Amino acid sequence: MADLDDLRGLVCAFRDEREWAQFHSLRNLIVSLNLEAGELLELTQWKSDEEIASLPSDLHGREALEDECADVLLYLLLIADWAGIDLEAATRTKLGKNAAKYPVERFRGSRRKYDALE
Repeated sequence: MADLDDLRGLVCAFRDEREWAQFHSLRNLIVSLNLEAGELLELTQWKSDEEIASLPSDLHGREALEDECADVLLYLLLIADWAGIDLEAATRTKLGKNAAKYPVERFRGSRRKYDALE
């Protein structure tokens, strides 16, 4: 399995071969990420929980789910590249922050936000 740096390299090579970096301001990349996240969300529109849960086992549903997840990741990798963010390190740091905000003994099985738990 490729690591994030390998994937980022592939995405940037794809972009550079087409000379698309000129269109990739940070603002445009963030907007595009959100548009793709919206397309992922669109897969759930007007569907029951059961229909959504069956997406991965349906041939066309799975392909759509894979494509939209990949599009979100592609733009996230481009944002990280633009901003010089090490996504692996940032994710590990964020997990540490979340662990401090959401200690297991207080939040197991709870859907409340850290500042809403009594």
